[in-house]
Amino acid sequence: MRIALTTYSTKPRGGVVHTLALAEALVEAGAQVSVWTLGRGGDQTFFRPVDPRVDVRVVEFAAQEGETVGARILRSIDVLRRGFDAAGYDVVHAQDCISANAVGRCVRTVHHLDTFTTPELAACHERAIVEPFAHVCVSQAVAAEVRAGWGLDPVVIPNGVDAAPFTAAGSDAPSARARRVRWRERFGRYVLAVGGIEPRKGSTDLLRAVALLRRDLPDVSLVVAGGETLFDYRDYRTEFDRLARDLRVAPVVLGPVAQDDLPSLVAGASAMGFVSTKEGFGLAAMEALAAGVPLVTRDLPVLREVFAGAAAFADDIPAIASALHAAVTDPDGPGQRERRRVGTDLAAAHTWDAAAQAHLRLYRRLVPAL
Repeated sequence: MRIALTTYSTKPRGGVVHTLALAEALVEAGAQVSVWTLGRGGDQTFFRPVDPRVDVRVVEFAAQEGETVGARILRSIDVLRRGFDAAGYDVVHAQDCISANAVGRCVRTVHHLDTFTTPELAACHERAIVEPFAHVCVSQAVAAEVRAGWGLDPVVIPNGVDAAPFTAAGSDAPSARARRVRWRERFGRYVLAVGGIEPRKGSTDLLRAVALLRRDLPDVSLVVAGGETLFDYRDYRTEFDRLARDLRVAPVVLGPVAQDDLPSLVAGASAMGFVSTKEGFGLAAMEALAAGVPLVTRDLPVLREVFAGAAAFADDIPAIASALHAAVTDPDGPGQRERRRVGTDLAAAHTWDAAAQAHLRLYRRLVPAL
């Protein structure tokens, strides 16, 4: 079986992490897999090494000074469309709206739904749901939204998680402890957010919650990792920075973190603040559970579905602050211990091998000759 997986970036965004891990699990299961993407900023390959059995195809995408978000979206679709060659593939599977618009007839994974104000992006989002001939969602909650909004019937295939590096980073091994200590020496006690600063991640809500937390625990810092996106969140970032000054919080914004460093950064955190306003699954949160880190999430149906029993749920800023306080000050309390046990089991149960097998069953059903 020859499969093309398509994505819009080489950077460590959740959908890109998903695409690479799925590709590697599919080749391990015996499929032939190509991953097609746009190489932004001169990138020739992905943010991490990829199994050499995966055929990586990077289509060059040069930056253009002063380009608007809408123009960049349209040009991204056009460049990938002209660079992509569907010949020889049994299945083309797009992982985002840009690549779904670019590659023609395809299966589409809808990781989450969002509301866009940029007209070109809103149109891209709509076409990428309506036009594909089959759909996958990574949670029942998102599948229900797609069903209600468009009358479609997606197949639900949960994400896998590469839990082993995070579990090892949270272990009692001397080398793991030493790497965690290095982060704590740098930041002190810290609440970690992964995914950058943007509206969907609830970044200003987490900032306000950490400011409340620091009234009682002034040594606790906020560390933000990740954050490569096509979209223009400069106004939101300006508001975040202004709010940080007003609240007298100095967040540490790391940007993308090297693949080898991320597990120990996660494992060294006193808590993960995962307070997105929209999510499809929560891969970064699942990695925190694998590392044994207390998880505080916004109380959304999708996060209840995925993390029930493993996370502390909060529905407003004071509740987020209170849950973070409990995680930081009482990490070994009875509730925390039970959530940690459930969380590590949950992360271990979500394997990419299982996700790959579920995808192969879907592909065979869609293309009976396979």
